[in-house]
Amino acid sequence: MAGAVQTEVPMVQSFKVEGKEAAGRKVPILLVFTSPECHYCERVKGEFLGPMVDDPAYRGKVIIRQVEVGANLPLIGFDGKKTTHGAYAASQKIFMVPTVKVVDGQGKELSKPIVGLLTPDFYFGYIESAIDEGLGKIRGK
Repeated sequence: MAGAVQTEVPMVQSFKVEGKEAAGRKVPILLVFTSPECHYCERVKGEFLGPMVDDPAYRGKVIIRQVEVGANLPLIGFDGKKTTHGAYAASQKIFMVPTVKVVDGQGKELSKPIVGLLTPDFYFGYIESAIDEGLGKIRGK
């Protein structure tokens, strides 16, 4: 789409806030773990997740947030304690970016993580499947 404005995937600032919203709306949180020098991360955000952030069809299904691996950006954990993006990513054992995780309002994984870009032709399907699996677990199928 020529001239299309690329929507950024918002950086997470507080899992406490996002978790409360997710629980209230009965939707999962999709986390994409990225790093600034990762061109695959840019592709995943630009081609897949960015458009989903703006798409009304996904607003009622998922909260999409970004975690920057290795970054010293401040973050409030699901437990309400102060941490950083880097420390949270390390606690989640993120070794490759992009990694996509779908979690509930307490940070519990709801589907198998999507590690790397995998097959671009099928990547959207992997994301959709992970979101649907998370929604099913939260809403009781």
